Amino acid sequence: MRTLLFPVGQVTGYTVDDWLKLPEAGERIELIDGSFVISPLPTALHALCAGRLRTILSAAAGPEGLVAVERVGVQVVADGFLPDVAVLPRDLVLERADVFLASEAAAVAEVVSPGPGNRRRDYEIKPPKYAKAGIEVFIRVEIEGADIPQVEVLELGPDGYETVSRAKAGEMLTLTKPFPVSFDPAELLEA
Repeated sequence: MRTLLFPVGQVTGYTVDDWLKLPEAGERIELIDGSFVISPLPTALHALCAGRLRTILSAAAGPEGLVAVERVGVQVVADGFLPDVAVLPRDLVLERADVFLASEAAAVAEVVSPGPGNRRRDYEIKPPKYAKAGIEVFIRVEIEGADIPQVEVLELGPDGYETVSRAKAGEMLTLTKPFPVSFDPAELLEA
């Protein structure tokens, strides 16, 4: 992870407008607390899990008028995030291919990449910001350690996100929001 210019807390930090003007660079550039944070392209395992999760969620989302998409921008108040998967209204996705407002996202998912900066973002920085912006469901996929992948589903409660479901490979995970779906996290490793 690299951070560009204007550290957090400086008045001269970047804005969402600056983030929206960035060219596609082949890297993931997010805006967090006024700083651009650049992550390299995901590993193959990360990409496989994100792609399979998108497929599983999309198959379940159809009747609800929602669709799961990968690597789209989501404006979360003054931040610009690129969740690995976002569940959005199908009509909005078909209308445009740019950044969506947090209020338009029914759910977001992050696949935790190796490295302390990535773990901190996916456990400490992004979840409270997603919750404060009102995104109802946050899904976190762990791809390091034993019994991977492990998936945790958090739903918005009165004090932020609360874990409502957790499963590792070989177990069943069930989501009720934004639509019902059950799957074994091991399915995220299938080609």
